[in-house]
Amino acid sequence: MKRSLCIAVLTCVLFASCSVESDTSAPQHLIYGADVSDAFYLDRLPLIDSAFQRYVDMEVLPQAVTMVVHKGRVVHCKAFGWRDRENNIPCRTDDIFRIASQTKAISVVAFMTLVEEGLIQLDEPVKKYLPEFASPQVLVSYRDANGQYTDIVTRPAKRDITIRHLITHTSGICYDGIFDRLQYDYEIAPHNTLDSLTLAENVRHIAQMPLRCDPGEEFNYCYNIDILGRIAEVVTAQDFYTIIKERVLDPCDMRDTYFLVPPEKTDRVVKLYSYLRDMTDTDASALPHSDARLGRPQGQLVLSDNQLYQTFPYAATGTYCSPSSGLCGTIEDYAKFCQMILNGGTFNNRRIIGRKTLEMMQKNGVGNMRGELGFGMAWDVFRPENAHNTVISEGSMRWGGMFGTDYVIDPQEELLILLYTNCLPNLSGYNAKTMMHNVTYQALK
Repeated sequence: MKRSLCIAVLTCVLFASCSVESDTSAPQHLIYGADVSDAFYLDRLPLIDSAFQRYVDMEVLPQAVTMVVHKGRVVHCKAFGWRDRENNIPCRTDDIFRIASQTKAISVVAFMTLVEEGLIQLDEPVKKYLPEFASPQVLVSYRDANGQYTDIVTRPAKRDITIRHLITHTSGICYDGIFDRLQYDYEIAPHNTLDSLTLAENVRHIAQMPLRCDPGEEFNYCYNIDILGRIAEVVTAQDFYTIIKERVLDPCDMRDTYFLVPPEKTDRVVKLYSYLRDMTDTDASALPHSDARLGRPQGQLVLSDNQLYQTFPYAATGTYCSPSSGLCGTIEDYAKFCQMILNGGTFNNRRIIGRKTLEMMQKNGVGNMRGELGFGMAWDVFRPENAHNTVISEGSMRWGGMFGTDYVIDPQEELLILLYTNCLPNLSGYNAKTMMHNVTYQALK
């Protein structure tokens, strides 16, 4: 009798501990072909198509994939331009893009599941897990000799760097200004690498570089999430790709998101382009009417000659997985991740992360350190007093990547807006991200 009771109790505990939720009312997969006329003016949605086709025709964007999802229903998903302009290969909606800093939200969600398990606490010092951060130093002065920085003077930081500092980018670590040069002096990988580097090695290099300020005193967007990823490796004894694959990618059914794209999918990776603008604009009177009205700049869209950024999705060694900027994937995969956030942590009938954890991640954690914008634990948080500057609803989350990708998660409208393109630098003067927001919201009923 007692034995049977123990087995029954154990079975209940094991069932409760698994993350399957089959009775949730939130959409658990993306729904194609549904009627969306209850939420959108169908005659206004084609403005998304015409706007992005115009940008491709004007050659200020090489390609774009645009996606709008409402209550799990795919309202719009289109591809424009070229995966490979030189070989006349059109862009497709299932093409794979470099998503750069959009990696961070996936990494932070995976990391926060470790917090939920009690393995880590946010206000613990980083040095507890990574001894190389035991004595952080703040930059005081240096001598600039034609861009070569010497005679560097530092002082001990006033406080330890905490895990919360890393998540909110208030650790004092920086890669702007002098630190842009110092990252090379300290052999820190610039976002990605083709070398046989590991995350552990790169984080040790980051720990050697002086801080811009004392921890907790400024917002400086930087390598912080790479350090988080290394802490996750130490705690779990797993490599970081395994961590996010088991905790986020697989549960969300994200089948086309990788640090290193497998050989059978490399033909779907879009080429990276650059829009290089001349210093003087073409006389508008000499342009066709549509271009003159839009003020098209004089410039040229060319294949990027940055071999690292062009080839890392498939040519890297596979030893370095950057939790800050290393992932590549499809727009549909990221829409699944965003829908999980919008659902409060569930997707594919699985609980990926707790609802209250996500609520905490959506709160502004940096006060007024960023000026008009706040910052949660992975994305912009629009401060109410400055919400008039955007059409995006208050309470929304937004972020993007340096190669041109962008997403909005709008809980108020139960809406996702995603734009994918790969163009760096884009000096055309056109803001495709803001345009995507505007042409989507104008179609809402």
